[in-house]
Amino acid sequence: MFASIDRDAPESIQAQLRRSIVGAIHAGKMAPGQKLPPSRRLAEQLGIARNTVAAVYEELVARGYLEAVPRRGYFVGRELDAARDAELPATGPGGLDWAVRIRQRPSALRHVDKPSNWQDYEYPFVCGQVDPRLFPIDTWRACSRDALGRSAIDWWTADRAVEDDPLLVEQIRSQVLPQRGIFARPEQILVTLGTQEGLYLLSRLLARPGVRVGVESPGYPDARNIFAADGAEIVDLPVDGDGARTDGAGRLDVAVLTPTNHCPTMVQMPPERREAILRQARQDGTILIEDDYDGETAFASDGTTLKSLDGDGRVVYLGTFSKVLAPGVRLGFLVADAALVDEARWLRRLIHRSAPLNNQRTAAIFLAEGHYLTLVRQLRAALESRTRRVRDGRRRYLPGFTMSEGGGGASVWLTCPEGLDANRLWDVAWGRGVLTETGDPFVPPGQAGRFLRIGLSYIDDRKIDSGLRLLGEAAASLR
Repeated sequence: MFASIDRDAPESIQAQLRRSIVGAIHAGKMAPGQKLPPSRRLAEQLGIARNTVAAVYEELVARGYLEAVPRRGYFVGRELDAARDAELPATGPGGLDWAVRIRQRPSALRHVDKPSNWQDYEYPFVCGQVDPRLFPIDTWRACSRDALGRSAIDWWTADRAVEDDPLLVEQIRSQVLPQRGIFARPEQILVTLGTQEGLYLLSRLLARPGVRVGVESPGYPDARNIFAADGAEIVDLPVDGDGARTDGAGRLDVAVLTPTNHCPTMVQMPPERREAILRQARQDGTILIEDDYDGETAFASDGTTLKSLDGDGRVVYLGTFSKVLAPGVRLGFLVADAALVDEARWLRRLIHRSAPLNNQRTAAIFLAEGHYLTLVRQLRAALESRTRRVRDGRRRYLPGFTMSEGGGGASVWLTCPEGLDANRLWDVAWGRGVLTETGDPFVPPGQAGRFLRIGLSYIDDRKIDSGLRLLGEAAASLR
């Protein structure tokens, strides 16, 4: 991140380091709020004196580039973005007013966000990350080497345009989907860049002005964002202890649901509710999009999916490998009737052609050799243990907080006691090294400040108890 030190340069070591840090900040390599390495560690990396690093840090604090947080370290100043933006012209060099030309403003939508330096926190209760202590990196590396064999390279280096790796499709069809009660033909499966792309493809194919799309409330914000961007009429589907309800929404053209583990509360939809939703969908002609959120890691789920109950092809199933392999692998899959999959395949071609075939082949080998299902079992056991620790810690350290119960998975949903603002709690806990996620992106604006999401996919089991204790102390300080 920082330039190396040149001891023969006419510029002093302290000046070189100062210029390197300032340059990294201005180049966007370091985001506001990002933590800098401890002075001792950076000094060792650069081969310079620790006092030199400490002096540079203090000077940059005085100049407003850094902020010092007692017992936490040094962070990039949070006011820098606003100061830089104020200096930028509203138009480009050619005088174009982009605020007028740009048809949509995705940056203004509510997004699930986390600090880019989440790994620096002592207690990272974050979602969507893979625990490197559980992921079999040596096995993945071996599968990557096999994907570099001559015959594999000859296949995945070619321009396949709309094709997916047949080995991966076969593994999804024969290993992954039967675990979810789904049996499909190869032509009914499309590899995507995760669930997110599946939602985007379906929105482009199914949504337009006048089409009524039901989305859960609370629910995954990007499901709402994606379909709203295509002009659909968004209909809120209330969520209770059994998941989403569609019975009071009127006739829907499309409904996006997370029945296995509701996003974000993690409540599990019972069989009776699923059957009722399917009956109503058949009556109204509704297409049901099933986002199998946390399905693979749901340790307390019965494995039943809406798609497994689907008798007439109206359920479109979206799965992902991100919760088990890694978000950066960016692989998911869409399962639907062949006619819909065919159109989605050609629409995908207009965006980026096929998903990266080298990643597809590596994942296919990983599945074919049995490593994937082994890893799923290990993750479920680890998440069950972490959920149990959070449940116990919530009773000890977080009086007045309620925790939603569900099929189990990679997060828990907490409702704060009356009068306690979750965003203020997030901020105070952040200063104590405890990083959680605010529930605001998932709920209507009128419910802001009521919820926290506690991620379990990355946190060390041994740190859960002390992290919750610190969170409880932060909450007590605000009462």
